[in-house]
Amino acid sequence: MANKYVAITDMTLRDGMHSVSHQFTPDEMMRVAAALEAAGVDNVEACHGDGLAGASYNYGFPAASDEEYLTAVSGVLHRSKLAVLLIPGIGTQEDLKMAREHNAQVVRVATHCTEADVSEQHIGLARQLGMQTVGFLMMAHMLEPEGLVKQAKLMESYGAEVVYITDSAGALLPEGVRARVGALRSALKCDVGFHAHNNLGVAVSNTLVAIEEGAAVVDACLCGFGAGAGNCQLEVLVAVLKKLGYQTGVDMYKAMDAAEDVARPLLRRPPLIDRAALSLGYAGVYSSFLLHAFRASERFGVDVRDILMELGRLKIVGGQEDMIVDVAVELAKRMGKLPA
Repeated sequence: MANKYVAITDMTLRDGMHSVSHQFTPDEMMRVAAALEAAGVDNVEACHGDGLAGASYNYGFPAASDEEYLTAVSGVLHRSKLAVLLIPGIGTQEDLKMAREHNAQVVRVATHCTEADVSEQHIGLARQLGMQTVGFLMMAHMLEPEGLVKQAKLMESYGAEVVYITDSAGALLPEGVRARVGALRSALKCDVGFHAHNNLGVAVSNTLVAIEEGAAVVDACLCGFGAGAGNCQLEVLVAVLKKLGYQTGVDMYKAMDAAEDVARPLLRRPPLIDRAALSLGYAGVYSSFLLHAFRASERFGVDVRDILMELGRLKIVGGQEDMIVDVAVELAKRMGKLPA
């Protein structure tokens, strides 16, 4: 739709943290954020890959604290808004207050797609704090459109100004996105957003379908940084939307420069649709499980694909990272690599 405005949230400094095992330094975050600001991106999300207070043995320890990251990023943002992710049960209301004190203007309150009810307190507090408040329904491929509408309506009733279809596993194909985003757009008064992973190679096309169905805000990362095979690639998305006549407020050349000159040199592991990432999308497994699954594969001598396929069969979701080792051990026993 020519001239329609689509807002973009860049997550290089949050979901992209998974690509570097959460090891961005505050200085690196500051340089990336400054480049995104110069390019004109609406929102820049920055914190641990698993959200505020994600630092733990379960999720991984970052190179710096949330406070240090937020201080570094907020200092270079003037037009772009600083966003954070908060998963109830990991992040607390105190963490949200801290983020607001460090100039975060947007919070995405994320729950599993069937557990929107746990977001009520955090969404309510965010509105009280004057933050733009987003509901984030993760692993949305695991619930049919009708069920997602019920969960989204809960978030909307709590005060969410945007509710996202979040394809955390990169498992959705375009028609699945069309059905889910379209259902929310028809049922909600608030805006609808979409978050893609590229595990099946359709992150950009899925994002375009979401926009066609009425998504007003979408997510992307420079160079496709992100968990699994990465997220929708920002500079590619901006070019495609420009070619189609959409307005994003993002300077295409500056987005390209931010990707190649600033972000790419920071890549420890390039986002690839390799056999493991492809297995994530095929099996419908949480994208941030990838590095954990690689470690379990090496430790117990089990094919990482077998681990991921079994996690998918068991319908393991975010927060159950400890099950990755359990699954690897059980597979190793079946193969005779460990005593039964």
